[in-house]
Amino acid sequence: MKLSRALPLLPLLPLLPLAVALSGCMNVGPNYALPKQALVNAPLANAPIEGADARLTTRQTVPAIWWKLYDDPVLNSLVDEALKSNTDLRVAAANLARSREALGVAQAQGGFSGKTSAAIQRAQESAEQYLLTEKLPVVNEGDIGISISYEIDLFGKLRRGVEAASADTEAVQAAGDLARISVVADVVRSYVDQCSAAEELKIAQQSLALQKQRADVSRRLRDAGRGNQPDVTRNQTQVDTLAADIPRYTARRQIAQYRLAALLARAPSDLPPAVLACNTLPQIRQPIPIGDGAALLKRRPDVREAERQLAASTARIGVATGALYPSVSIGASAGLTGVLEDLGTSPTARWAFGPLISWTFPTNGARGRVREAEASSNVALAKFDGVVLTALRETETSLATYASDATRADALRAALKSAAQSADETHRLYLAGRESFISDLDATRTLTSTRSQVAAAEGQVAVDQVNLFLALGGGWETDARTVPGAGSDAATPGAVVPAKAAAPTLP
Repeated sequence: MKLSRALPLLPLLPLLPLAVALSGCMNVGPNYALPKQALVNAPLANAPIEGADARLTTRQTVPAIWWKLYDDPVLNSLVDEALKSNTDLRVAAANLARSREALGVAQAQGGFSGKTSAAIQRAQESAEQYLLTEKLPVVNEGDIGISISYEIDLFGKLRRGVEAASADTEAVQAAGDLARISVVADVVRSYVDQCSAAEELKIAQQSLALQKQRADVSRRLRDAGRGNQPDVTRNQTQVDTLAADIPRYTARRQIAQYRLAALLARAPSDLPPAVLACNTLPQIRQPIPIGDGAALLKRRPDVREAERQLAASTARIGVATGALYPSVSIGASAGLTGVLEDLGTSPTARWAFGPLISWTFPTNGARGRVREAEASSNVALAKFDGVVLTALRETETSLATYASDATRADALRAALKSAAQSADETHRLYLAGRESFISDLDATRTLTSTRSQVAAAEGQVAVDQVNLFLALGGGWETDARTVPGAGSDAATPGAVVPAKAAAPTLP
């Protein structure tokens, strides 16, 4: 048998120019553009960020690697490790890989498709289907064929599907960026909490030691006849009160270590020794760069994610609208059908080509699905506006909180200086018999309380700085040359490539 002669492929050639001629067809549904009424276009979203304190912030661009402003090598290594091993980033990388595959599926829809078939059977055909009255003999039948078709996206349904899948992928990329900055902020916050709790613990232990010295003095004075037992009891009460605070600071320190270990996918006992030894609060000793309102909304991953979800919802209106129109494809087939012994001869050859139009009339809720898609787009716009407002609120709130806590910390530091001087003077006068025990006790109590308040206030300022950077949305930018697995199809844990192509769609 000469199958090449019996399966002519020349009829397939007319498909190519026809497919090219129809490749520039219309796209039903709205073309996406950022709605003019979106809040991201409003003056409030493009004005300078309110609540900034010129002593604490600058209008410079937010640095991508903002945690290096602490100039702490231990912290830098913790962040680097978390970006490689954190489970949230592994989930984000897997979600991105899944979304890219979904985009590939959407891009593969339509266009050319083909199939081949081969069947051999022993059968007796019905005579009457050929309008014959005599019974047909039992024979061995064969059927070999090949067919090719090209689906023409005449109304853009498939193209809108690709638009939706592409926007979904960019939204997932932005969600991965959000996971990245959240992980970085959690690592820095946990490290700051660990160091702050250790510093407060150290101060509490110093205050306890000071109060014990005062208690020893009161006992010696009692034994020398210059004091009394109530003074000793009062001093011991203050010692016990300060000692009761020690477990609270110890627990805070341990909790911060547990959080940090979970972020690094480690056991708490496996944390680096430098982390466990940290008892001095890391601080940023320069004004924090915050940029401006418009840059904030382009930078924050949650804003980009919401905008890309709006674009995907708009594209799905076109997908639903395209379902109201006919599906058009052209195809060709060739093959051999007949008695098995005769396959390959001219009487068994067959071929055909031509257009195929199928149209499911818009019933059973087809138009309702268009209205549903339009409503979903309105929902996405409302969510986008909400995310914009949340971004502005979080940033302005973080700035106001930071300024307030920084001012309070400054005032407490001044109070601490005064309290230390007062406690020293009062104690010397008490030893000389020129001041009462109550005055000495109150001055010491004020000193220890102010020390604790200063340490807590400075720790809160450090947390406020982390919260402010998180609100500003910096830290997701990654140089592709430094990302493990960049440039390959493999999804590397933590290697979430930012959706830089999505940002220019915002004003």
